[in-house]
Amino acid sequence: MLDALYVARKAGLSGNAASWKVECALIEHLETIWDQPDDGIWEVRGGRKHFTHSKVMAWVAFDRMIRSAEEFGLDGPVAHWRDVREVIHRQVCKEGFDRAQNCFVQSYGVSALDASLLLLPIVGFLPPSDPRIRGTLAAIERNLLRDGFVLRYHTSAGTDGLPPGEGVFLACSFWLADNYILQERYEDAQKLFKRLLSLRNDVGLLAEEYDPCAKRQLGNFPQAFSHLALINTAHNLISANGTAHLRSDRDRGPTETP
Repeated sequence: MLDALYVARKAGLSGNAASWKVECALIEHLETIWDQPDDGIWEVRGGRKHFTHSKVMAWVAFDRMIRSAEEFGLDGPVAHWRDVREVIHRQVCKEGFDRAQNCFVQSYGVSALDASLLLLPIVGFLPPSDPRIRGTLAAIERNLLRDGFVLRYHTSAGTDGLPPGEGVFLACSFWLADNYILQERYEDAQKLFKRLLSLRNDVGLLAEEYDPCAKRQLGNFPQAFSHLALINTAHNLISANGTAHLRSDRDRGPTETP
């Protein structure tokens, strides 16, 4: 939410004092809960964990508050927010990164991968050129691809407390294309994007998942998550001002070296 409000300001949408007060209240609350385990982006039923993506999004919230204050002259304890942002960043780089695999992992202390890790460079947590990001992308390509599309995670690991087995997740596959763009692998990005477009039904709609074996769409239909990801990837492919480029902030280096 705080990222969306920051992007809205960057796009020139006018804000007001009341919205900034709400944002300050949200970040004040987040400071009290960010270090607690949660159910993750996928709302899994396998028990609360310290999900890497969740911690990164807490970092994003503080980062966007800092940027909003600095870029738009809004009032707030910026120095304190910087301190919290740095604490989160260091924790994620220490606890959420598996040196043996050279990649970030689904949650602290595990070896499992998760497609949500593809969002790390997109939201600007680390630059696309960082070796840890490159290693994470390579690990996901090795372990989470099915017929060239991306699984959310391996359901056989029991992470979500549900019976194993699901289709590839279409939004995650678009995130992979976004990563290819950030890595300047444009041909790979275009090829994957075209394959994803070919999955649409006769009126151009996508579901939540796709079964590469049965060649049919699965899950919630139509799925807004899939269409939003499609729009973002299309924008990224045709414009250097696409969401992946804007949020990745290529000119800013990591706050912690490998």
